[in-house]
Amino acid sequence: MSSSAPSDGTDLAATLDAVWRIEGSRVVAALARVTGDLAEAEDLAQEALAEALSTWPTAGVPTRPGAWLTTVAKRRAIDGWRRRAALDERHRAIAHRLEHEAELAWEPIEDDLLRLVFTACHPVLSREARVVLTLRVVASLSTPEIARLLLTSVPTVQQRIVRAKRTLSEARVPFEVPDHTEWGPRLDAVLTVVYLVFTEGYAATSGDRWVRRDLADEALRLGRVLAGLLPHEPEVHGLLALMELQASRFAARVDDHGDPVVLADQDRRRWDHAQIARGVAALDRVDALGRGRGPYALQAAIAACHATAPDFEGTDWERIVVLYDALAQLAPGPVVRLNRAAALAHLPDGLPPALAEVEDLAASGALPRSHLLPSVHAELLQRAGQDERARQPFQEAAALASNERERAWLERKAERPADA
Repeated sequence: MSSSAPSDGTDLAATLDAVWRIEGSRVVAALARVTGDLAEAEDLAQEALAEALSTWPTAGVPTRPGAWLTTVAKRRAIDGWRRRAALDERHRAIAHRLEHEAELAWEPIEDDLLRLVFTACHPVLSREARVVLTLRVVASLSTPEIARLLLTSVPTVQQRIVRAKRTLSEARVPFEVPDHTEWGPRLDAVLTVVYLVFTEGYAATSGDRWVRRDLADEALRLGRVLAGLLPHEPEVHGLLALMELQASRFAARVDDHGDPVVLADQDRRRWDHAQIARGVAALDRVDALGRGRGPYALQAAIAACHATAPDFEGTDWERIVVLYDALAQLAPGPVVRLNRAAALAHLPDGLPPALAEVEDLAASGALPRSHLLPSVHAELLQRAGQDERARQPFQEAAALASNERERAWLERKAERPADA
């Protein structure tokens, strides 16, 4: 396997991080297929990463780093099983199969990633464990990123991951897509995970990029696979519609410097109108099933209002508020209330009640670790002509934002609220 020139330590760390972001889930999926154990597969992948840290500085980065990591992990698996004093029948069978098969294929067989998702979302795990484990092994997010995404602590995430892997191993959960009769109990958790991966791509919680299209594209791919496998499940199509419609704005969501561009200022000519059409078609499929719209479909309907409006001023804000009212009945929570208030502010005479709603949320202590609440509060104060009052919540939002691009953007707003 050919390789590129050796890199220094800084370059190598960045390269390995990029490789793991892009190909880590595929490495784990390929290993889980042959070992039958998700926890063991991830441990082997991490050992291969450690070997890369010691090998690549002198040998260079392989042209197919994912294949290299998978092959090294396979060899470590065989060596480990050989060293065990008393192999059980399962390990003997796996070692024999690996030694006599052709080199482990780097491209996973069809639906390997979907198998990975369903394994991580097995009913033997709690909902919280399913989410964090799938974000770890499928989206290849670090524990701090998962903690920020879920608004919890790093130790909590670490504990959930360790316990989840131990539970899967003890329960001998098979690496497979379950029978259709078993999909119902797992589907909600699967959709939650897929959308959390997408939202991390849509607005990254950390790093120097506000948008991470690699994650969003992976979530979209999984969403499309799910829609093909579950054509009669409305919320699968609802989630796909939501992701397609939101992803259609990617090209306009950052400027030439990579800084955020808010919806009101986006160049709608840069939106992907073919993707908008796909999102609207997926929402139509939800309605064609005749079973009503669930939370994802309602959010998709809101996104469709934005995507099909001729311009920001021509957005049907009244319809959006009504859709948020429906969403609040199905999935109540502070984020829904906050988003409804932001939409309400665009209606005639809607700014005062919207501002009152946001200030009530702030007084209640809602979303304490999120920058969203003070950011919206500042924007509404600004729209009300209270630029000086807007300065403090802009500063609060900047202090809470963990994404470098968004934090810098909010800091600029705090410095010049009248010009923001």
